[in-house]
Amino acid sequence: MSDAYIVCSNLSFSWPDDTPVFTDLSFSVGAGRTGLVAPNGAGKSTLLKLIAGERRATGGTVTVEGMLGYLPQDLPLEGGRTVAEVLGIVAKLAALHAIESGDAGEEHFTTLGDDWNVEERSRAELDRLGLGDVPLDRRLHTLSGGQVVSLGLAAQLLKRPDVLLLDEPTNNLDLDARRRLYAVLEEWSGCLLLVSHDRALLDRMDRILELDRGEVRSYGGNFTAYEEAVRAAQDAAERNVRNAAQEVKREKRELQQARERAERRAGNAARNLKSAGLPKIFAGTMKRGAQESAGKSNETHAARVSEARARLDEAGRALRDEQKIALELPGTAVPAGRTVFLGERMQVHYGDRALFAGDGADLVIRGPERIALTGPNGVGKSTLLRLVHGDLTPQGGRVQRADGRVAYLSQRLDLLDPDRTVAENLAAFAPGLPEAQRMNLLARFLFRGSRMHLPVGALSGGERLRATLACVLCAEPAPQLLLLDEPTNNLDLVSVGQLESALGAYQGAFVVVSHDERFLAEIGVRRWLRLDEGGLRETGAIEGD
Repeated sequence: MSDAYIVCSNLSFSWPDDTPVFTDLSFSVGAGRTGLVAPNGAGKSTLLKLIAGERRATGGTVTVEGMLGYLPQDLPLEGGRTVAEVLGIVAKLAALHAIESGDAGEEHFTTLGDDWNVEERSRAELDRLGLGDVPLDRRLHTLSGGQVVSLGLAAQLLKRPDVLLLDEPTNNLDLDARRRLYAVLEEWSGCLLLVSHDRALLDRMDRILELDRGEVRSYGGNFTAYEEAVRAAQDAAERNVRNAAQEVKREKRELQQARERAERRAGNAARNLKSAGLPKIFAGTMKRGAQESAGKSNETHAARVSEARARLDEAGRALRDEQKIALELPGTAVPAGRTVFLGERMQVHYGDRALFAGDGADLVIRGPERIALTGPNGVGKSTLLRLVHGDLTPQGGRVQRADGRVAYLSQRLDLLDPDRTVAENLAAFAPGLPEAQRMNLLARFLFRGSRMHLPVGALSGGERLRATLACVLCAEPAPQLLLLDEPTNNLDLVSVGQLESALGAYQGAFVVVSHDERFLAEIGVRRWLRLDEGGLRETGAIEGD
């Protein structure tokens, strides 16, 4: 496996309308774990598809040494297929069972080959990924989204690949499933290239590749080391820009001073020549000499200014476009002792089945608490948020809310009108704000110029999140309780950082459902709730799902 590798040479790809995605990319990936990071839309998934052979490059070559396994972000799996069909072992299982039942047909031995333990291997891979109790004849439509992702990974691992490509493998996984995935990949000894926004997973990588502005840069170490290296480079670039800008000012000042000196000398020389009574031809010669000398000095200083500007441009190109949200939201403050929400014995029934265990769920939210709600997929976390918000009425128990506004951001980010522009949506949420103030707020959320006049339906996932946050946090009245359901799903790392900045400025209470441990730490969660089959309970910190 140590000989496995990927080499991309002068790789280019454009869409059918000739829009380029990247041009002349060259890089290699050898044995070990490599994470690929870039903003959404930079071409990460497209690059994996090119390596996997699912797309054809418009230029350059891709070389893969070794057996390839590829797990795409959107699994093309039909709900009617069985687990065994996804694993690709149906024919081998049928041959094995036929031989075990006494059928010695040559075709069965040909089909099975040396894979006599195919069933045991399959069960072992499923067990490693938390699917040990899932029968091989179970249909996909009965599995959760996270189980389908884990099943897709098991199918690739069964191939015993030398090179493994993974595109957002932790999407839809709960915390326990993520930790199992981490353990599997930590044992990986081949060539792994993965695309992910999961910083906990990226911190388990041996190196990071960054796709930025059409180039691939390699950084040794995990994601934390990459962040430190990028920060150091950014600090150095900012210093270089400041120094280069000062140099331009200095050279321009010296150019102006040189011109003024030349003008003074020319004036003095003209007066001296006139008073000296020299012949006109001699005086003209001296005047031309002075002009030529002044011209040469002017050209020298102008060249220095041009060179200084070129150095400033070069320093500026090394700067990263850091899109950071900077906010102050005093209207969201909540007094420390105030009860924002009280729910007692809340219950929801699906047919004859009660969703919450025992007498139902009890929940009290006081003051500006920062609460993480964790638990396995499917236990009712989103339902609990809807009960707190009020768009779902409990069928048992009671709820009480303070007078302040409660805002709910669902996983679908469907709060805004997709046909209205960002500016029009904000006007609907905050009609009392003057237009100039609304424009200033949108600029703080990085919607400037024409971007604020785009329809929400045309925005990327990260832009839609920022637009929704702008409307929710700056609404009238400002929310004192904010509910967020898996807010980092499908966001790139830049957008996650922007969300963290916005929540850092928020002074009210919030409850967030998330399996992203790094995100929960960054937004200052201090209270942990876990919902599982045993009901809703307090925990001292995040627990496995």
